[in-house]
Amino acid sequence: MRSSALPAAAGAAALVAAALLGTPVAATVATVTPFAAQAPESAFTDAASAADPAACTRPAPDNRVSTTIHCYRPDDIRAFYGLPPLTPATNDGAGQTIVLADSYGSPTAAADLAFFAQTFNGPTPDFEAYFPFGEPGYKDPPGNGAGQSGPASAAGWAGEANLDVQWAYAIAPKAHIVLLGTTPAETQGVQGLTNLIKGIDKAIDRYPAGTVFSMSFGTDETAFGSTSAAKQAFARFDQTFARGQAKHDTFFSSAGDNGSTGVTRAQHQTATADVPAVSYPNVSPYVTSVGGTQVQSGWTWNPTTDVPFNADGSRSTAYFGWTQGGSSEAVWNEGWESIGTGGGVSSVYGRPAFQDAVAGVVGTHRGVPDLAWNAAVNGGVLVYSSYFPRAVGAPLWGVYGGTSASSPQVAALTAIANQQRAGAGKAGIGDLNSVIYGSGFNRSTAFSDIVPQTYGTAASGVLASNRMWDLGADGTLTPDAIPGYATTTGYDLTTGWGSPKAAGYLAQLLAAK
Repeated sequence: MRSSALPAAAGAAALVAAALLGTPVAATVATVTPFAAQAPESAFTDAASAADPAACTRPAPDNRVSTTIHCYRPDDIRAFYGLPPLTPATNDGAGQTIVLADSYGSPTAAADLAFFAQTFNGPTPDFEAYFPFGEPGYKDPPGNGAGQSGPASAAGWAGEANLDVQWAYAIAPKAHIVLLGTTPAETQGVQGLTNLIKGIDKAIDRYPAGTVFSMSFGTDETAFGSTSAAKQAFARFDQTFARGQAKHDTFFSSAGDNGSTGVTRAQHQTATADVPAVSYPNVSPYVTSVGGTQVQSGWTWNPTTDVPFNADGSRSTAYFGWTQGGSSEAVWNEGWESIGTGGGVSSVYGRPAFQDAVAGVVGTHRGVPDLAWNAAVNGGVLVYSSYFPRAVGAPLWGVYGGTSASSPQVAALTAIANQQRAGAGKAGIGDLNSVIYGSGFNRSTAFSDIVPQTYGTAASGVLASNRMWDLGADGTLTPDAIPGYATTTGYDLTTGWGSPKAAGYLAQLLAAK
């Protein structure tokens, strides 16, 4: 989305619509929705002053700056995780296919990706839009675009699609990148999800063995009503993932952006659950769940208050304060937007065998996430968008976070591993979970363990769990009633095993059988 948005992006179209209006929102309807969050346009201005240096400068033709919201270009993220800079000759991902599944896709995905590649000095993209059930009839909202569920849904999914495509490219620019778009958009937790899974099923037949899939969407486990109903539905969907794994395909999914909170089916799925919850498909044992971190590279957050906004609605410099320098990675939990990494234990799936070694953490049920990657909005990634100008304005660079940013990047890094495996005469990695939880996998080499971090002196600057922060009527952040899960040494239910270190992660996957 390119409007003045504050999307928490873990509800449905109603949540996105509220975000388009700049309205603070909380977890709401548990329907399939993109897990992306965009920094508000109000955080950007034409120029920074000497007293308030720029935290983010967006490229041309935008060129606006923010003094409070930080952003990253591809080379920034590549360097942090251990990959070399992009050049026109970069070969990462060559010979591999990455499929990114979204409702509808984006009408400008190809052109926007080409501009992204040109701006950041990468190779010419190898891109394909695939619509297994027919291309949607794109029209520029706020009209009643055929195949769209209104302007909020259209813009929300297009923003998600551009994020997925551009940042899979940023990590593996020589891969064949496929944007898989299905219709209709999700409205009540069933039909849209079914079509997304059916579309993935068709893609398994269409694309080569060893294809890597990323799904930046989810629906709460309670969306199907009873546990038995969810088990039946998920068992049908999981047949698709099992079929893909049989041909050495690998599946990734975003862990979600609402911490451990979830919603119930009551009141049209708008009531916040009073117990921790997780979403599907990331909770499937056939899927590798990607949680969120906050990368602070070249800057360090220094909050001295738990009041993020001034009385006039502007961002408080005491809350968003930062110092230059530093390099750290914490669990993703941004109180100012009440968003943070999903994670927790399933109410549907029992503990899979690959998690027996972490039974002391997950108990008797499937725990998520399995690993993590940068998902912060303050510390988000630059995404170029030119879709739907009547609805969301002129083309510009947005700053995006959410576990929707995490999943496609980890998928792309894994595609590089498959590229190396192909060079060694090996099949694609396939069932990644069984590999990374295995006793022979050197996790200290492959992952950076994410542990609690404390920034500044404010209580909300202690990043040690995925317990959400609520913005009270007086503007003060207070902990949500749902406790969340702790970020600990070793495996935990907020960042899994941690974030991949490119060299070690690739080497360990290359060595795997």
